[in-house]
Amino acid sequence: MDAEETAWEQRSVVRLVPSVRPRKLAKVPFVELADGRLQGVVSSGSDIERVYVSSIGAGTHELSCSTNNNRPCGGLYGAACKHIRLLADEAVVQYGLDRVARYLRVEVPEGGDLMAHLNGHVEQTPAAVVFSRFLRHLAYLEVPGSTDPLPELHWFPATRAAAR
Repeated sequence: MDAEETAWEQRSVVRLVPSVRPRKLAKVPFVELADGRLQGVVSSGSDIERVYVSSIGAGTHELSCSTNNNRPCGGLYGAACKHIRLLADEAVVQYGLDRVARYLRVEVPEGGDLMAHLNGHVEQTPAAVVFSRFLRHLAYLEVPGSTDPLPELHWFPATRAAAR
């Protein structure tokens, strides 16, 4: 490795991987590839106060969807519900099909439908960790704008100008 490749490791900031395309956050406000799953928070279509925590396991393709208080999704029985499909679609917008498919360990031809190539079964996973992380991200939106450093945010990605 050359000095330029490892220089970022010496900083408290990392390069931000930009979204493939801009996302609309109303339906799927939170998407991440973490903890061996594609997971996120999906808004309910019928109740403004309800959200679903949905996930697809990497490699196993286990499907999970429940409300933020761990009530199972009524549409998840044997196949992916609409919340999981919305999550997968938004993940492709955020990260690109290649990256999501690679993370989930599935081969999808260019321009193919990710969900058509998954064959997992339903396996409920706890929603609390993902929902808690989502709430923590929302809390950072309420931090007033400032140029002063915030110690708990030292690991957040910075722009190229700030990293110099």
